[in-house]
Amino acid sequence: MAARVEITDKATEVVERLRIQHGPLLFHQSGGCCDGSAPMCYPASEFRVGPQDVLLGEIAGCSFYIGAAQFEYWQHTKLIIDVVPGRGSGFSLEAPEGVRFLTRSRLFTDAESAELDAAGPPLRGAA
Repeated sequence: MAARVEITDKATEVVERLRIQHGPLLFHQSGGCCDGSAPMCYPASEFRVGPQDVLLGEIAGCSFYIGAAQFEYWQHTKLIIDVVPGRGSGFSLEAPEGVRFLTRSRLFTDAESAELDAAGPPLRGAA
């Protein structure tokens, strides 16, 4: 099955360190304030997933959600979560590590799009 979201090895290493410190994690990408549409990593118990949030999949053992409005823009795109040096201006857990998560992307191939269409729309709200 084609994945809507994936994570680089370097970003997975950061997630693993954060999980040791904070326990279960989740990602959320909105189009809102702070880091704009940067992916944010939170303790799973401290983030309330809303009914308009779309579950794109799982990366490094973490659920990855995106706001419905953002999903409309990104639905034809594979999101690739990476990490780079520097601090974002948001509340994401990696900030004290001196790095920040960012989203890279590419369009789905025709075959991936057909596979995702056949699977139906992703779930909304908490899974």
